[in-house]
Amino acid sequence: QVQLVESGGGLVQPGGSLRLSCVASGTFFSIKTMGWYRQAPGMQRELVADINSGGSTNYADSVKGRFTVSRDNAKNTVFLQMNNLKPEDTAVYYCTADDYLHDYWGQGTQVTVSS
Repeated sequence: QVQLVESGGGLVQPGGSLRLSCVASGTFFSIKTMGWYRQAPGMQRELVADINSGGSTNYADSVKGRFTVSRDNAKNTVFLQMNNLKPEDTAVYYCTADDYLHDYWGQGTQVTVSS
């Protein structure tokens, strides 16, 4: 079992930055992929970015060049650095992880981009 706890969400003005963190804890051998999804009101949940244990990354087209996903394998932590935030980035951001057997989700953290 893997438990995920996110932090770092909040309210920011357009053009601003936020950094999300997610720590995985529990009983597991290793984590293959960690990443972030988001869900805006009335919209489907969508992949933002993910990173595997080897460091390969994958980004949604809408965030390329603005967001950076990174990972500290020793601390089982994944980060999402979000720069040049736009109002359309407003959503609940969810951390995800898979331990080669199951997919796990965090409780979500709200990111609001507004002036």
